[in-house]
Amino acid sequence: MKTRTILLTLALCLVGMSMAFAEDANMGTWKLNEAKSKFTAGATKNSTVVYEAAGDDVKVTVDGTDKDGKALHSEWTGKFDGKDYPVTGDPNMNARSYKRIGASTLQLTGRKDGKVVSTGRISVSADGKTRTVKLTTTNSAGKKVKSTAVYDKQ
Repeated sequence: MKTRTILLTLALCLVGMSMAFAEDANMGTWKLNEAKSKFTAGATKNSTVVYEAAGDDVKVTVDGTDKDGKALHSEWTGKFDGKDYPVTGDPNMNARSYKRIGASTLQLTGRKDGKVVSTGRISVSADGKTRTVKLTTTNSAGKKVKSTAVYDKQ
């Protein structure tokens, strides 16, 4: 009887966890829609962003280009709990945090050596087909630069 109870509990936990990820509007592959996006000259452009389950964490993989057109690839794995988790492959930051502020909205903060270098808000449309990232970054001259990137769900 104990074995059956333990197995049933474990199965329910796994189903619950997979449903939580399935219901997250951010999960999936997103492609940049440059026609709808607004970038300042020389901005980094993330052409593809993938959110996927990694155990009980979320893995975010970003591919894009820097201001010189050089390919960039970064990865972040963590939770949407507002805590910093390491970023690999991003020359502008080495830690990032995401915090859920609504069913389809995340707040993000990027840090380089403990100093905030970017803040933003990620919103997924009600139909789940569009993702908008409004980001404020501090450039190498210390000036705040704003951008809006619009992505289409693939």
